[in-house]
Amino acid sequence: MARVTFTSNLRRHVDCPVVEARGRTVREVLDSVFESNGRLRTYILDDQAALRKHMTILVDGKRVSDLTGLSDKVLPKSEVYVLQALSGG
Repeated sequence: MARVTFTSNLRRHVDCPVVEARGRTVREVLDSVFESNGRLRTYILDDQAALRKHMTILVDGKRVSDLTGLSDKVLPKSEVYVLQALSGG
């Protein structure tokens, strides 16, 4: 199973510890996480189920390219990082 880690900035808003999740794509992995943490979905995905504008997901250190379908591949031993991007100056 893939290891899914959420940044501390996101954890300030919703309880989301590091978890192990099944799935062959980012979408499948996230859906697995959301099964036990539905509130987290609203922080990561918009109302069209696409990645929110100020969120970033890395799989094995590489930023996902499909921000709408989240079809990027995830291997059983992948590390998935979900980050809330910060902006400002």
